[in-house]
Amino acid sequence: MGATIITTEDLIDFKLELLEDIKALLQDGHGHFAKRWLKSNEVMELLRISPGTLQNLRINGTLPYTRIGGVLYYDHSEIMEVLERNKVNPRF
Repeated sequence: MGATIITTEDLIDFKLELLEDIKALLQDGHGHFAKRWLKSNEVMELLRISPGTLQNLRINGTLPYTRIGGVLYYDHSEIMEVLERNKVNPRF
């Protein structure tokens, strides 16, 4: 098996390609970088719900959350899981 020579230019090209792949993995479907932990106001904006509805989702256990001090945090992936679990497929 012959030796392959890797140049500095090859390594730079590889680095740039790797960075683009990582960026693509970190972005959501709309080209925005997805945050892991969201605060209440971000969740209300994401789901387009009122503070009362968000409180009801917490109280009835639909939406898991973490409280640190007086701030509530919601895991973005858990929000997406709740949406998928509760998806309704209409029959046409």
